[in-house]
Amino acid sequence: MTSDLEDTPWEWSGALDAVVPAPAHHHLLLENERVRVLETRIEPGDATPVHTHRWPNVQYVLSGADFVRYDADGRVALDTRAGAGPPRPGSTLWSGPLPPHSLKNVGDTLLRVIMVELKDPTARNRA
Repeated sequence: MTSDLEDTPWEWSGALDAVVPAPAHHHLLLENERVRVLETRIEPGDATPVHTHRWPNVQYVLSGADFVRYDADGRVALDTRAGAGPPRPGSTLWSGPLPPHSLKNVGDTLLRVIMVELKDPTARNRA
């Protein structure tokens, strides 16, 4: 589905959209011209292929686990073990669009998140 809201410039290929290279980890639950809702599931020890998230999003954590996010070159961008720890079940988080990255679950439990991506181009710069 394509709309005017999806025409906002994005420098990375649609081939890197989360549901394309990482369909085993990103399940499309709903999509329309305003939002896209994904369920993200990453088993302990598993890692996603490199992918992007074009739109800012709200994340609702169903089950948390420590993870490491790597940039496109494989450098550590975030390691939850070195900061506040894993996201807690029931927490709600905000994220801007994410450039190419991969994520590895380094915890002992399933990492499961519902992500609501906001396709409104004016949301891109909001925090």
